[in-house]
Amino acid sequence: MDLDVAQVRAFVRTAEELHFGRAAGTLAISQQALSKRIARLETLLGVTLFQRGGSGVGLTEAGQRFLPPARQTLAAADAAVAAAVGTDRPLRVDVWGHLYAPMRTLAQVAGQVAGRGAGQVAGRAGELVLGHGRDLPSVTDALLHGDIDAAFGRVHPPLHTGLAHRLVRLEPVDVVLSEDHPLAAEPALRPEQLRGSVLWAPGALDRLDFLHQFADRFGIQDTAASLNLGLTHFLEEVARDPHRFSLLPADVPLPEVPGLRSVPLVDPTPLYAWSLLWRTGNEPPGLTGLIAACATEAGRSRWLEYDPARDWLPEPPAHHARQGDEGRR
Repeated sequence: MDLDVAQVRAFVRTAEELHFGRAAGTLAISQQALSKRIARLETLLGVTLFQRGGSGVGLTEAGQRFLPPARQTLAAADAAVAAAVGTDRPLRVDVWGHLYAPMRTLAQVAGQVAGRGAGQVAGRAGELVLGHGRDLPSVTDALLHGDIDAAFGRVHPPLHTGLAHRLVRLEPVDVVLSEDHPLAAEPALRPEQLRGSVLWAPGALDRLDFLHQFADRFGIQDTAASLNLGLTHFLEEVARDPHRFSLLPADVPLPEVPGLRSVPLVDPTPLYAWSLLWRTGNEPPGLTGLIAACATEAGRSRWLEYDPARDWLPEPPAHHARQGDEGRR
């Protein structure tokens, strides 16, 4: 009896999700195609693998017995493919949130992954080839279809069940405003002091999760949207109006824009959470090295320090975020 690996993969993913629609989504196929693969597998084996009913999907006794060796079969098949292809394929990594310059962080770990100088991110084994994702939905779609291996940016719910993520960096956020803004001369500002100003966003606020939650949390009622034509154009718009402000991660290198000022936010300090994102179930060669490099740099640069008495996050940090009393700057 020869097993079809695609059919076995369809079974394992459905057994993990216990939902045909979600399992089909993680495999980037239609639910009808998934059902056909499982039906053919059941016909080949001569057993029923899933209980289907109004109460949901469950494994039969035969399905429960089949699941552990089925996982081993997939692992062996993936290992065989990797051995045939070789391990010198570069890791395909995409980024999103380009206005906030995600490559600043990724470039600091790329040298550790490649074993070369920081910033050299293209090449052979253990190195990175970069894409140009527009936003989280487009990057999610690319991951699920296998067009890329991993991605880097700010993850926020809802997140597809076929994806996993690891928190990499919690970056303090500064406010940028015009030098003519009434608060521009302050050495630091509390978020609540911005309530009388206009939050200038690089797009519709309901599509910008971090800015949207900041406005809700700190009572910013006046908001306006611009077109995202790049960081320089966006900051020039902020600098032209003494009533506007926006937010940027503290380490984003600012272009030389006349009349612009950047001021730290305190009590609390908002933190922008950067995460590494990948598709579950078939991790590509090089991903483990990238995750390890991110963890090493996070420890060295104190990227995951978080104090709930001092900092604000739109959602709770991952369990491995370290608390600390020292500054990050």
